[in-house]
Amino acid sequence: MKKLLFVCMLMLSMNIQAQDVFNELRQKNKAIVEDPQSNELVKKISMFKLDALNYMVVKMQEEMPDSSVYFLDNQAYSMNAFVTFYIEKLIKLNNMPKSLQVEMTKMFMDASYSNPLFHDKDTELTLSYYNSSECLTRFSLDTDWPRALAAITRKMEDNQ
Repeated sequence: MKKLLFVCMLMLSMNIQAQDVFNELRQKNKAIVEDPQSNELVKKISMFKLDALNYMVVKMQEEMPDSSVYFLDNQAYSMNAFVTFYIEKLIKLNNMPKSLQVEMTKMFMDASYSNPLFHDKDTELTLSYYNSSECLTRFSLDTDWPRALAAITRKMEDNQ
């Protein structure tokens, strides 16, 4: 009985922590977007993250109402890791030829686009960042982020 109670308490705390990760990312990026002192580039990246998180939670409530908090947390965490990995790669290629930067960006865009989560038909919404040459984060909102992160990680390893 004690083991069962311990396992239940552990699972409950994991769900709370999972939701905390999603909420923390959402609050952090919202604060950056709303802060007039924030750097414009950082603000744009945070705006993408905030939009991706909001899209994710709305679509999950519509299409996957029985999904776990862990699933939402995993998506949010992987989205943040994907964008961070992309920014790190961009910074490393900063002094390299523009063609290498474009090629790398296309690989990240493809990883995002090729791994949809909801298969949303509203491409005007889901591809709003993807189709905008003004955006640094040109990714689809409809992305299965853990799969996209795994895909781009494999692709980067293959290219080294």
